[in-house]
Amino acid sequence: MLLKHFRGEATAVIDADPDLVFAAITDPARLPLWNRRIAGIVQPPARPLAEGVEWKVQMAVPPARWVSRTRVLSYDPRQRRVRHRSQSDDGNPTYVDWTWTVTPTGGASHVHVDWDAHVKTFWRQLLFAKLRRSQLTDEVPVSLGALAYHIADREPR
Repeated sequence: MLLKHFRGEATAVIDADPDLVFAAITDPARLPLWNRRIAGIVQPPARPLAEGVEWKVQMAVPPARWVSRTRVLSYDPRQRRVRHRSQSDDGNPTYVDWTWTVTPTGGASHVHVDWDAHVKTFWRQLLFAKLRRSQLTDEVPVSLGALAYHIADREPR
């Protein structure tokens, strides 16, 4: 059976100021520090984050490696919400829309992330989408834990 679309979500409470958490999530240069699947930044954004801003990262999901392009769909620092689209930089039309929201909760931050994958090609629908769906279910909570650790390491004491 072909998998043409899948969704997922994860949440975490991070013991840090919501503005600091949102700043970490929306700083492409810091992504490799807390997302173990991002091996590095290939092309940083040319200007501060806003709708339409793009950057490229080197993804590493063993055994595969690929360059992924991210484009901001909406950016609202007051609401601490960002939506972006990521897709491989090889011309394949498959993409994933991500929404990150940070809300204050009792002196901490509630982080909610959801992803909505649109798989457009036969081989990705047949094989890779099922694998990637399973991987993301495991990887995103791990990344949120690493984000909490990364922020705790930087917060003033």
